[in-house]
Amino acid sequence: MTVLLVTGTSTGVGKTVVTAGIAAAARAGGWTVAVCKPAQTGVGGDYPDEADIDVVHRLSGVRGVELARYPEPLAPDVAARRSGRPMLELAAVVDTVRTLDAAHDLVLVEGAGGVAVRLGTGGFTVLDIAGAVSAPIVVVAGAELGTLNHSALTTGAARAVGVDCAGLVIGSWPAEPSLAARVNRDELPLVTGVGLIARIPEGAGRLTAQAFEALAVGAFGEFTESLLGYPP
Repeated sequence: MTVLLVTGTSTGVGKTVVTAGIAAAARAGGWTVAVCKPAQTGVGGDYPDEADIDVVHRLSGVRGVELARYPEPLAPDVAARRSGRPMLELAAVVDTVRTLDAAHDLVLVEGAGGVAVRLGTGGFTVLDIAGAVSAPIVVVAGAELGTLNHSALTTGAARAVGVDCAGLVIGSWPAEPSLAARVNRDELPLVTGVGLIARIPEGAGRLTAQAFEALAVGAFGEFTESLLGYPP
């Protein structure tokens, strides 16, 4: 049984689609998979966006568990204070992840924004969750200018607290990559010391479940096998 946290260099880099991709690849390989989204913001009320766990289910067929939801599209601790709803507790997240881990081959935990985003009480972050359950992270990065700096800062922050990084994923690879994107693809492993697992084509989140599974297996099949061993 394995836990993996999916985080990003910032918001909007494709964490949810990458989470769905890893989930779909593992499910296609015969493993049981669960997804946990500790804190969802920007959904409900005046914000009709699709929740991340619903995106993951639509693309991969894997159902998710959401522990807290706040309507405004802000950092979870800020959104909690502004909404008057209870803040998320680290202990509740850890208990949920451990319960899911006992019943599944793979548990994916999707963070919010980047590694310094405060998720709840005491300002805990995705790195605190990773440390508490002794799990590695996958970092989802952008392709364009700025990603080398953001990715180096993210992986450096993980190393500073003893959290392993299992790999990088470019969350949205453009159909016509710019010079910066092409160079960054090669430079990312050099500046971070972390291998590039996959590049997910832009628009992948709009694919049918069948087409997305084929994409996911191609992108993450070898990664899930290396993570979980040979199919059960």
